[in-house]
Amino acid sequence: MAAVIPETKPPTPVMRRTLGVRDGMAIAASSTAATTSIGIGMGVLALHAGRQTPALLIVAFLPVLGIALSYARLNRTEPNCGNGYTWVGHSVGAWPGFLTGWVVLVANVVFMAYTSAVTGSVLLQFAGKAHLHSLFGVALDPGSTGVSTVVGLVALVAVTATAVTGVRSATRLQWALLAFEYGVLLVFCTWAIVAGHQPFSWEWLNPLAIDSFKSLAQGLVLAVFVFWGWDAAFTVNEETKNASDASRGGLIALVAMLGLLVFAAIAFQRAMGNAELVAEGPRALTHLGAELAPEPWASLPLAALMCSAFASLQSSVIPTARGALAMGRDQTLGRLWTKIHPRYGSPALGTIMIMAMSAAVAVLAVGIPRINLMILTAVNSIGLIVAFYYGLTALACAVRFRGELREGPRAALRGVVVPGLSALSLFGLGAYLAYQYATMSDHFQATPDNGWFLLLIPALFLLTGLIAAAVAKWRRGSAYFTTGRGTDADAIALPMDASS
Repeated sequence: MAAVIPETKPPTPVMRRTLGVRDGMAIAASSTAATTSIGIGMGVLALHAGRQTPALLIVAFLPVLGIALSYARLNRTEPNCGNGYTWVGHSVGAWPGFLTGWVVLVANVVFMAYTSAVTGSVLLQFAGKAHLHSLFGVALDPGSTGVSTVVGLVALVAVTATAVTGVRSATRLQWALLAFEYGVLLVFCTWAIVAGHQPFSWEWLNPLAIDSFKSLAQGLVLAVFVFWGWDAAFTVNEETKNASDASRGGLIALVAMLGLLVFAAIAFQRAMGNAELVAEGPRALTHLGAELAPEPWASLPLAALMCSAFASLQSSVIPTARGALAMGRDQTLGRLWTKIHPRYGSPALGTIMIMAMSAAVAVLAVGIPRINLMILTAVNSIGLIVAFYYGLTALACAVRFRGELREGPRAALRGVVVPGLSALSLFGLGAYLAYQYATMSDHFQATPDNGWFLLLIPALFLLTGLIAAAVAKWRRGSAYFTTGRGTDADAIALPMDASS
């Protein structure tokens, strides 16, 4: 009688542990997008902080550093690509944990929507330099949200294709883009500091010189948004050879961002007065290039901005898809988010879905006619959400390691005091700003200077999160809402050689 050969199933595709510290740095730095933040954000910061923008960035860095240290501490004990979603659910509660994961997902989708429009705007500026001002009867206006969005969506599809093929190949591309953009940025900022006609003042580094506490609070939320993105390194902690590599990569990138942002802020203020800087808005970097150099060299800052926008788009779709993967394997989102491509070892379907959702939001945002208004609306709204989920994650660290209060001053400071103070500072900042938004307008209008509109967007983030959480708890019956614990990383991502 012939032996019965048992049927064997093909191995389940897994994410591959091929990344190191450099890869984490590339993802964190690209996601933070210093060149884009500098290029389009310095004018917005100057609107609120005036000539104290360098001081504002330094003050905003302090709670963000506390948050980053909290991430690193939690990552050592529980590496998971869901990071804040998993850690908050485990230590604070399942509902706050789900909201953390949800708002990160939605905020990244909105960020990618407006970044794709920014990318399109930059490409159209290049078209203008090549004297291509219309195509098929359509004016190629880089200030138009509609035209910029159409062009940007093509770029979004392109970067998604590279992200699908695997995170390792994506980080190689990001390093090339970072090297070019940072090289250009450092050269032009150094040039501005040396040749600038605005006198330097030590008052630029004095946060107490900001006009009012309201301006300080608004500026701090915007500055926290500018630093936002370093935590993307922690979303690939299941693809690093060692989970601590993600922590090191994220922290190194964050400290580097501080130096680069403060250096650039001083350089811009040496070259431009405050009124000029505010007036230029999202064109500040390209304006700086035109002021300092003739063509074709004046176009280099624009090229650097384009590289930064492309890298930021790609590095945003990567962590967003992995956060959704963590939620999917807990059944708080659908199982389709957990599908790993057998060849590339990436959550390919989830990556494509993130792209589609971002494209849909970008199309909806076409109703905001000018791209600078779209940027201001997105930044103000996402800034509150970033403060919310960063604060929750730091609170999770303080709660989880509260026993270290009995282990001496150093352990207490590292595990509880610094995370707790960082969380309270961001919660207080967010609450104050929410109050200001609620009382600054007496009617609703869909404009970036209407407080009710600025509150509506974060409120929709949270409301849709509560609805999605209710579906996950009572319809999907997710065990996450019983245990608060995320699925063990090893259930999806198994250690593999770099050659695999």
